[in-house]
This record gives sequence, structure tokens and C-alpha cells, in this order.
Amino acid sequence: MLNVAYRNCVERKTCVPIANNAAGKVQLIVTNLHWRYSGVTATNRMVAPKLAAMFRAAWLGSDAPEGIDRIGAADLLRLWLRRAPVIWHARRNNEMIAGVLLQALGWPLKLLFTSAAQRHHTWITRWLIGRMDAIIATSEVSASYLKRSATVVTHGVDPVRYSPPADRAAAFAEAGLPGRHAIGCFGRVRAQKGTDLFVEAMCELLPRYPDFTAVIVGAVTPDQASFANELKKKIEVAGLRSRILILGELPIAEVQRWYQRLTIYAFTSRNEGFGLTLIEAMSVGAALVATRAGAAEIAVEDGVTGVLVPTGDAAALAGALEPLLRDPAAAETMGKRARQRVLDRFSLDVEAAGIAAVYRTLI
Repeated sequence: MLNVAYRNCVERKTCVPIANNAAGKVQLIVTNLHWRYSGVTATNRMVAPKLAAMFRAAWLGSDAPEGIDRIGAADLLRLWLRRAPVIWHARRNNEMIAGVLLQALGWPLKLLFTSAAQRHHTWITRWLIGRMDAIIATSEVSASYLKRSATVVTHGVDPVRYSPPADRAAAFAEAGLPGRHAIGCFGRVRAQKGTDLFVEAMCELLPRYPDFTAVIVGAVTPDQASFANELKKKIEVAGLRSRILILGELPIAEVQRWYQRLTIYAFTSRNEGFGLTLIEAMSVGAALVATRAGAAEIAVEDGVTGVLVPTGDAAALAGALEPLLRDPAAAETMGKRARQRVLDRFSLDVEAAGIAAVYRTLI
């Protein structure tokens, strides 16, 4: 398992082992043993450099960010006989499994798991959670499913990287889209993310609001190709092919730029662990309409920094979006309040401080 992760990061040229004489000083291993870039990877990448500024940290796996050392299998072997504990921070089952096995074989690991899931766990996940030395949950709801004590630390976003544009109108014009404003829905294109709800709402609303163009940013995986094709057919039938754009998966820097082009953001998930896109959109100052999934009910002050609607209800989504489409100035004002909400409660600094407090209990 570790060899596969290490081979993947070598192939991607993102894994640079730490210096041999430094391996024994590592206090924290941030794991990312996953072949595909995902929301879990994104949250991990953002906070890891902040943690590396407070602890001697190393990243194990693919997609390592700047600002943290990388550790490989050979470096990991050098930690076997040391006495000082090393935190093994896992966010997935396979990372917990690897940590449990290494600990059983004599590695001086303190095992920590971050759980974002808002559902009952499988038996294997429950068993692994029981082997952890500490647990972080990303919300009180996530914590309620864990069957053991956990420290709640919500995710955060970098308010500098996800900042409002100097000129939103100019940012929109740069994209060459029809109209004057953009409304967006980001995340993998699938039913769980509610992409179909967004398309249905846009097919109803956009004919009445010609100043808006809708953009969908996110991967279409092979198993969701038929789902995406059905959405494209609906868009075609509605005559909105030039005004509802499915852009697919984009580089991170491009995604950040697309956020800055938005006047309104629709968070449409039917179920979610946390839903990082909603605080990313709030951070760039977009007005928000969000389904009551993931962290929406703790991140959004209903009617103030966004509007909450039931999950799975396209009519309710359209009804909440229409006043913002009708009054872009009101949307701009809501976006400013949303930005302040992120600065106050959902910044990366707040998240990193919460995680660091848990680390200090382990070392």
C-alpha cells in the first residue's frame, strides 16, 4: 500500500524525500494515499503547509503541496526504532489501515483520523476508528456518528487565495461569456452533488434573466458519463447550450479564477461530508444559495450570508435563486457578508489552530 502511494507520487514528480538526517526529527506525517485528486485531497493540501509551519511535518503520498517536506518509504523505515512518537494523520480508511499495521509492527505512531462523513460508518471503519489515538470531526453532525469522543474542527479556506476580484465585472468579461454575470455550481458532476438540480433550476430561470450565464466546474468521471449526457440533452432542448456550460475538471488556479467570476453560487449537494465549495464561494464574495447538506447549516446564516433550501428540491432552489438573479446588487451585498463570515470562522488559520491543539495532546 505504501509502495503504491510512493510510486504514484514519484511518477507525478511530486514526491521529494526529506533529507536522511532529518527523517528522525519528523513529528507529523500527513497522509494522502489516494490515486485520484478529490475534495479530501484538496482540504488536506490547503491546511498541511500551515501545520508544517508549527510542527516538523512530512507528506506521504501524491499531490503534495508546496511548503511541506515529502517523505517516502525509505524515510519511513528510518523511523522504526526511534522512541519519540510520530503523529500519523489519516483521512481515509486505507490510511488508517496502514497506520494500524505500522503501529502493530513497532513504529512509534500516534494515530489520528479526521472524519467528515455524515452517515453511519461500515463495520471496518468503526473498527479502525476504535484503534485511533484521537479523532477529529469536521462538524457536530459528523461527530454524532462516531460512537466515541471527538474534537470538532471545521474545515477552513485560504481567504487570500480565495479572495474577491478587484473588479468582478472585468473578471467576468475576461471569460468571454454572454451576459454580465455568472452563476456557478462546482464539484464532480453527479446526482450526489445535485448537478441535475442546478441544471433544472437554470433551465427554468435563465430565459427570464439574460444577463446571467451558468457554469458547472468539476470532473465527469467515466461512471457518470450517461448522467452528464442527460444533462447536456436537457440543456440542448432548453436552447441554452451557450448559457449553461459544463467546463469539466480544471487546474486549481483556473478553478479559483472561475470562482472570482461568480456573482452567485449554488451549493446543491443531496448529501455531503463537509462541502468545501460553499466556503470557497463565500470567501470570494459570491452570494450563496445552499441545500441543507454537509456544513451548510453551520457555515450559512440563513438570509444573511446565504439562503438555505431543502435537499433534492429543484423548485425550492430556483425560488431562492431568483431574487438574487433579479437583483445583482443585493447579491453583491450578501457576498460581502459571506466573505466576512469566512474571515471570522472558517479561515485556514482557525482550522490549523484547532488541529494543532489536538496534535499537542498526542506528542
